[in-house]
Amino acid sequence: MRISTKGRYGLTIMIELAKNQGEGPTSLKSIAQANELSEHYLEQLIAPLRNAGLVKSIRGAYGGYILAEVPSKITAGDVIRVLEGPITLVEGIEDEGPAQRELWIRIRDAIKSVLDNTTLEDLANNSDGTENDGYMFYI
Repeated sequence: MRISTKGRYGLTIMIELAKNQGEGPTSLKSIAQANELSEHYLEQLIAPLRNAGLVKSIRGAYGGYILAEVPSKITAGDVIRVLEGPITLVEGIEDEGPAQRELWIRIRDAIKSVLDNTTLEDLANNSDGTENDGYMFYI
């Protein structure tokens, strides 16, 4: 499984919204500038997140986006599935031999477990830029 920029940047959006939770709407422009990303690309990613009910848009001069739920209720897995689709490691796993099938299932389940047990709150609390023995994500 390979997480594309869609998943990575979408998670960046969601982490920024989690960090700003309770402070009003956050603009995509400010997220793009803070993370040196393309605002146009972030605009393409926010639509599926909004359609999935993970974010809400606020219109107006001081508008932007807010999380639809508290950060502790949205997982990295929620975001990745919306932007990347189902979490699969190997296509045609049913055609593999029993030993290989078991290995692929265990790896897939481990990845799902990390994604589904890591909330935006966890990520926002560990993204302050300081050295930390917290989460290290290699997928």
